[in-house]
Amino acid sequence: MKTYRFCQSCGYPLKKDKQGGGTEKDGSKSPKYCSMCYANGTFLTPPEIDTAEKMQKFCIQEMKKSGMNGFLAWLGTRPIPKLERWKSNS
Repeated sequence: MKTYRFCQSCGYPLKKDKQGGGTEKDGSKSPKYCSMCYANGTFLTPPEIDTAEKMQKFCIQEMKKSGMNGFLAWLGTRPIPKLERWKSNS
């Protein structure tokens, strides 16, 4: 099984995930997604977040809410279109 360093939905570093990653339907840890994006085999982002561009805007908004500088939030979301969840949707 492939090991991922970053969440394949939002790009968050998986080793920084306090819950150790998202979970699959059977309760096992997801090797691909963080706990902020994925739980019980389902994505936690609102259903209207269905493209990489929308995910980037959503993540920037959430990072700014937590006190991050807008430019750094923008910079941190640049890789999102290359992540596995969004490759086929872009």
